[in-house]
Amino acid sequence: MSIKIPVPLVVDLDGTLIRTDLLYQSLFFFVKQRPFELFSLFIWLSRGKSHLKTELAKRISIDVSVLPYNPEVIALIESERAKNRQIILATASHKIYASQIADYLNLFDRVLATEDPNNLSSHAKRDCLVAEFGEGGFDYAGNSHADIPVWASAAKAYLVNPEKGVEQRAAKNGNVERIIKSKHRPFGLWLKALRAHQWMKNLLIFVPLLAAHELMNSTALLNALLAFVIFSLCASSVYVLNDLMDLEEDRHHQKKRSRPFASGTLSIKTAVIAVPLLLLAAFGSSLLFMPWHFTLILGIYYCVTFAYSSVLKRVTAADIITLSLLYTIRILAGVFACNLTPTFWMLAFSMFIFLSLALVKRYSELREARLMHNHEKTKGRGYYPADLEMISSLGAASGYLSVMVLALYIQDQSTIAMYRHPQMIWAACPVLLFWITRLWLLTNRGEMHDDPVIYAVTDKVSLLSGLVFGIIFWLAM
Repeated sequence: MSIKIPVPLVVDLDGTLIRTDLLYQSLFFFVKQRPFELFSLFIWLSRGKSHLKTELAKRISIDVSVLPYNPEVIALIESERAKNRQIILATASHKIYASQIADYLNLFDRVLATEDPNNLSSHAKRDCLVAEFGEGGFDYAGNSHADIPVWASAAKAYLVNPEKGVEQRAAKNGNVERIIKSKHRPFGLWLKALRAHQWMKNLLIFVPLLAAHELMNSTALLNALLAFVIFSLCASSVYVLNDLMDLEEDRHHQKKRSRPFASGTLSIKTAVIAVPLLLLAAFGSSLLFMPWHFTLILGIYYCVTFAYSSVLKRVTAADIITLSLLYTIRILAGVFACNLTPTFWMLAFSMFIFLSLALVKRYSELREARLMHNHEKTKGRGYYPADLEMISSLGAASGYLSVMVLALYIQDQSTIAMYRHPQMIWAACPVLLFWITRLWLLTNRGEMHDDPVIYAVTDKVSLLSGLVFGIIFWLAM
């Protein structure tokens, strides 16, 4: 009596075993690490996709221990290994990466992967597997349109989070054994990826309207609303791009590892499409409906943000100054959107208060690292947990300097001309002192959200302080 030997189970890598794409990931890592060698990518691609993958794999290392592995696929592999089945990893990713993953997981008997000049994808992968195991001599687990020819030659097909239209095409072969789908809500994931909650920072665009007493000017208010939408679209494009550049750093972070692109719940391919679409919508609307000064400041904002994401956030001191500058740019955007004139006092106040908030953000991250007994330099940053005391001192000092600017503003002749009772603004100084002192005390206790601006607009005491602050200025008018 002959014993039937089960056919091998062949598992794809990108989008199947892991919820990401190593080619796109290595491309973004390359751009981040070697921005001045960007043109090399086009030269390598002109020599074939396999050559591009080879050159990237030689230069870019990936920490395979933090990749977003699909637990359901891992479970499938382990259950089939228990049946003494041969498990093959077959991928279009480069063999350097595939072998590192296979060694880390210790679940595969063999690795078949791209090696220059052979790109092991689609028909090439099908031909390789048929040559090894024969027509119908293997089962295959994949996810994309490129896997359709492979499933056609497989005994059984396993579909893992199939791309749109793949399930219908694969079903025509009549060999679909199982469909594995992760339960996610795309709308909620995209809101998270676009950082919709961070749009609240763009409310700073309305500050110049308040300061100039033009909030009842319908034309200026409409311009400010449009500027808010445009800035939010532009900011979201930057957030998505930043997430793509920081994939590995985010995966090492306690909280950021759950972000949609770091966790693989949204694909990198969709992000590559989203970034230019958001930018086109932002700058297209700005060119059509807004003054050219606003479009210029929007361009500056994008360039500074990109520089921050690429380089400046890893440079000690430059990162926090850049963060405070990005807040101030939003105020300037409001100035230019409403055809107002920026004042010395507004710019001086925003410089010091936002520098204090930027230092709060950095302090929160470092404090978390210290609590985890990590005394090394924070990953992707230029600080050590030992810098906490210095950052705290600088942050509190900067916040108190903003109060001094407010006090000096009260004595300015233009202020006296704008308000009926300018002396009442003195009452705003202790309110601001209270808020800054409380902010830093909470930060020191570890009760601060890592983004102080978001915390300020959700904290009841902060909102009450803002209300009192506003009433004081209203009474002064």
